[in-house]
Amino acid sequence: MQSWQTYTLAALAVLFIGISKAGFGGGLGMLTTPLCALAFPPKYAIGMLLPLLCAGDLASLYFYRGRWEKRNLGYLLPGVVLGVIAGISFVGRFSPRQLNVAIGVIAVSFVVFQCARETIFRMEGAFKPNHAIGIPCGILTGITSTFAHGAGPVVSMFLVPQQLPKDIFVGTTVLVFFWVNWIKVPFFVAAKVITWETLRMGLWFLPLIPVGVWLGVWLNRRFSQLWFHRVILAGLFLAGAQLIFNFKFH
Repeated sequence: MQSWQTYTLAALAVLFIGISKAGFGGGLGMLTTPLCALAFPPKYAIGMLLPLLCAGDLASLYFYRGRWEKRNLGYLLPGVVLGVIAGISFVGRFSPRQLNVAIGVIAVSFVVFQCARETIFRMEGAFKPNHAIGIPCGILTGITSTFAHGAGPVVSMFLVPQQLPKDIFVGTTVLVFFWVNWIKVPFFVAAKVITWETLRMGLWFLPLIPVGVWLGVWLNRRFSQLWFHRVILAGLFLAGAQLIFNFKFH
């Protein structure tokens, strides 16, 4: 892949961090890691993106401050720590090709989940959060977030059946991922997933996060959310399929 193609894909990936944080939809950020993994080696891509995600989380946390159900942290975070520990050990054992396949599978699974989520949530009904469900969800959140920064479906499966008001649901999601991403940082540094090289590369893309936020607000005002999501899910499915099957184009 030529250098301009590499940096264009990475720039698009970082833009989707900002677009997702702008509130256009929780699923949009899931496109970030597959796009970046098409541009860079997967382990490098995961390490480069985490500080950028943390930067986006800080801005989102300020915007939604106080509008959350923080008790959910107590149910999810103990499992998240265990999941991150398990996930980071797996990342170190996988080859770049195997890691690409893992990211691709998570991406495609997310698309399937998004298509079926209304039915799933209707079947679940409302429930009161508890540790019996929260800790396993937290473990799965930690693992999927470590592999592809893609734990949105797992957290949604835990939060949506609580039937929280919309702003409280979004704020709680922001709060959970703020902690999930910062929990990952010391483990990523210790495992050399985050390095000085990934930090330097990430700094070049950092200005794109506020640009993505502005773009997300602009798009939200001008385009149907339904059709915009459909385009994003199609792109995510294609990116995931490319990571899994490694199609060759001549």
